[in-house]
Amino acid sequence: MQKVIKKYFFYLFLGVILFSQCIPVQEEILTEVNFDLSKPEFQRVYDLQDRQEVDSLVAFFDHKDPTYRYAAAMAFASIKDSSIVNNLAKLLEDDIEEVRTAAAYAMGQIGSLEGEEWLISAFQKQDTFGIHHHFNSSILEAVGKCGTYETLEFLSTAPKYIKTDTLLLEGMAKGIYNFGFRKMTRKSGTNRMANFLIEKNYPPNVRMMAANYLYRFKVPIDTFIPSLIKQLYVEKDTRVKLPLILALGKTRSPQVLETLLGLLNREQDYRVTCNIINALGNFEYRQVAVAIIPFLQNKNIHIATTAANYFFNHGIMNAAPEYRRIARQNDSLDWHIKSILYQAANKHLSLFSQGTRFALQYELKDQFKNTSDVYQKAAALKGIGEYGRNYKDIYELGFKSDKPVVRTAAVEALASIAKNKNFDATFGFQKEQVKKELGAYFEEALVKGDAAMKAVAAGVIRIPALDFKSVYDSLDFLQVAKNGLEIPKETETLYEIQKTIDFYKGKTITDLVKPTFNHPIDWRVFNTIDEDSKVEIKTAKGSIILKLFPDAAPGSVTNFVALAKSGFYDGKTFHRVIPNFVAQGGCPRGDGYGSLDYTIRSELAPLNYDEEGYVGMASAGNHTEGTQWFITFAPAPHLDGRYTIFAKVVDGMNVVHQLTVGEKIQQVQIVE
Repeated sequence: MQKVIKKYFFYLFLGVILFSQCIPVQEEILTEVNFDLSKPEFQRVYDLQDRQEVDSLVAFFDHKDPTYRYAAAMAFASIKDSSIVNNLAKLLEDDIEEVRTAAAYAMGQIGSLEGEEWLISAFQKQDTFGIHHHFNSSILEAVGKCGTYETLEFLSTAPKYIKTDTLLLEGMAKGIYNFGFRKMTRKSGTNRMANFLIEKNYPPNVRMMAANYLYRFKVPIDTFIPSLIKQLYVEKDTRVKLPLILALGKTRSPQVLETLLGLLNREQDYRVTCNIINALGNFEYRQVAVAIIPFLQNKNIHIATTAANYFFNHGIMNAAPEYRRIARQNDSLDWHIKSILYQAANKHLSLFSQGTRFALQYELKDQFKNTSDVYQKAAALKGIGEYGRNYKDIYELGFKSDKPVVRTAAVEALASIAKNKNFDATFGFQKEQVKKELGAYFEEALVKGDAAMKAVAAGVIRIPALDFKSVYDSLDFLQVAKNGLEIPKETETLYEIQKTIDFYKGKTITDLVKPTFNHPIDWRVFNTIDEDSKVEIKTAKGSIILKLFPDAAPGSVTNFVALAKSGFYDGKTFHRVIPNFVAQGGCPRGDGYGSLDYTIRSELAPLNYDEEGYVGMASAGNHTEGTQWFITFAPAPHLDGRYTIFAKVVDGMNVVHQLTVGEKIQQVQIVE
């Protein structure tokens, strides 16, 4: 009996096995993008992106896991390879919205006209419940980077979305803005952007993009002046107010002038005051100068700097002695402000004011010799360079300096002399001889100078109007300069020299070959970073705390963290500070031309410079990043999709707003 039972169960078990083998295995369908860069399999996709192995990345378009399809699509937003547009197009029909959205973003980043039709075809016209709003918004933004005038007109005149359709409205505004960035504008697009500002209750980001559009591009807004002025008085969002002021300033309207002068002393945000001063630069000097002079002594260094720059950029001959007087007699003025005023005085002083001219040159040269601060020396050289006849002194003072910042400033000062519109009047019958001497200095900079000197010199001698072609009997020195470069360390200089060689040979200057893969992501360093990791940048004015974005920019974050842990940034400076734009640091030379012996790739995730405090990688073009980075003082949408965002200030923006040129970075450390 037991044998019968055992036999029964044996056949029952066997039947279950055979039956299960006859049923097709149901393959799991993955429906979520779940990126985890701590896993080696996901890191591999980024390594392929880093090496730009296009075919291997395209193979992931068919992967069953949408995470890989998403990552592969997003890789091409940074690589920008137009050869894969048709392959990428199929992901616009992917089942997973995140994948479709990544494909649309990448298509826009590539910027190929071929992508326009694919994007338009993929737009989800029947979206009653808003299921596809995010995807549709990304398409509207992307067509602005690759579309034709016909699409711009359609985008500008399409039926309005309701004001609660935030994503779609943002996509529309960014699309029209992106067309403008490609120098493609239409009256209908301008009208729509103006209405975004004037009509009530449009989303903040939409209004910010609209204001930036009106400011940045050459579009007619005179008919909107009364409405825009009214909006300026009630505007509470600084992100909107900053570009709106500059947009109104371009009109040169008497009504705008009255408005700006009335607001000049009423604003609490220093950035708004700076932009009012900048906007006043569009009006006649006699109408605004008196109102701006008091701001030279403002306690906020950026306001004072902006006021001084007004007199440098828009000053007049008769007032030049006054600029010198203010600089000389106000001991309380910061040296940055004094330097700019001296530059303004030397720039605008009459050629016939020989006594004042002589004294001014003596004071500027004295400033150069009596300071040990390289940035003050550089500012003095710039001031000396505002009078062309100082060109020999600039050469003697700067070319042999052991300080990179000073050498760079010397070549820049000579370049300023060569480009000065008063060159002929300054030198008279000696102009051809002086041009030859300047040409010899630039040649020396290219052959014997460092990377920065070469880059500046190469840039000036290819300016067509200056006709330096007539100065040189042979162009061999350009090839000598090129051959002496250390690549990839001096890639920026290579680009400048190659552009000059092409110009002299009569070739059209096209996109230059980007650096080849030379610096892999160190995943061991990356794996030490978690979502709570912060960065502390210590300065004499206080600490700046950054939150890192390792998932969006793993290569940039890893590079930054590795450099910080090695102490590389300790003692470096903020060498470039532009009010209302950026404070930039991390240059080993201190002049903006420094790097190490490698480059890293651009990582252009769909992040936006839509607020203050974003931290981006400085570059000389796609995939040329290295050690330098910047922090934004205000929104900068013109940087979107072009400069890697790898962090954001989460504490210490009050410190950022106090930074000046030459501010020392005491220490950068990772706070685990």
